Amino acid sequence: MTFGVYVHVPFCRHRCDYCAFATTTDLDPLMGRYVDACIAELEAAVEGGELDAATSVFFGGGTPSRLPPDALARILESVPRTRDAEVTVECNPEDASPERLAAYRSSGVTRMSFGVQSTVPHVLAALGRRHRPESVPRALGAAASAGFDRVNVDLIYGAAGETDDDWERTLHDVLSFAGAPGHVSAYALTVEPGTPLAADPARHPDDDVQAARYERTDAVLTAAGYRWEEISNWALPGHGCRHNQLYWRQGEYVGIGSAAHSHRAGRRWWNVRTLERYIAAVDAGRRPTASEELVQGERRALERLMLSLRTPAGVPAGALPDVDALVTDGLVEREGERAVLTVRGRLLANALSALLRADGPSPSGAVGRARYPALP
Repeated sequence: MTFGVYVHVPFCRHRCDYCAFATTTDLDPLMGRYVDACIAELEAAVEGGELDAATSVFFGGGTPSRLPPDALARILESVPRTRDAEVTVECNPEDASPERLAAYRSSGVTRMSFGVQSTVPHVLAALGRRHRPESVPRALGAAASAGFDRVNVDLIYGAAGETDDDWERTLHDVLSFAGAPGHVSAYALTVEPGTPLAADPARHPDDDVQAARYERTDAVLTAAGYRWEEISNWALPGHGCRHNQLYWRQGEYVGIGSAAHSHRAGRRWWNVRTLERYIAAVDAGRRPTASEELVQGERRALERLMLSLRTPAGVPAGALPDVDALVTDGLVEREGERAVLTVRGRLLANALSALLRADGPSPSGAVGRARYPALP
């Protein structure tokens, strides 16, 4: 049985222009109290029978590498986990000192995820990122030296001023550096409400450009031996992210920390967003839950299909109406009794998800090709 624990670390040195996550840049003095609150929430979850032994633990954020390594280790020590649990920590490249990575390794961390985004200086500036490109090969080399054989890099395409050559350079850089990652996450830049990016339409990405960059990403990574795991994720054989796979399979997990989400047996709940309210609730002996919902029956089945459609597992062919027309249009492939998205189909995954039926196929011809946008 798989079970995950996600720990949210909301601290950042600087908020990137595209970021809408629950983070803070000015409350570092609360780090100690926040760590204590996370440990207390973990202990309460164990006592309440909500926490199974974790097969994967993921420290995300925010910037987990903003915490002192011994503070992160204290949280990890409180997580019951299996002997072979995969433990991932997100880290900014500029934070990846040999000393920090050695401390992570000795505390039980098994996988590093570096927020690279780009290796081109003017693209990093357009994203509001502060690290320098030369910190990326240093981070990958330091991770390899510390004994990490499972490493991910996060990339973002579509920033203002980024050219096709810039994106090509980023892809080839991360694949050619010593200690090249076994897993690559490449995301289209998304405009989130309330961010500096949203307030500057001149910097908004172009959909057609992003589509072309996605197709090029898949071509480059596939040629290098990576396999797509999910629309925005590729991995070498044996290097998939266990925690992400748990999410994509609608698995069960508990989230610890401010704004963290949890899911067990169709019940989904999430914690209060701000770390001050989170600390106050835990200190007062209250659960920091903000709200919850039940995802059961047909809704849960449909959600499972939507998640699976985004992966190479695909969905039962009967879950997509007029699947033969989608095959003819080059958006899905038939693999036995399953329908799997093609590269072009992945570009329209949201539209195709809207066609899914949890209770089997619709009457023949009920859904025509006009239900999804045309591709160039």
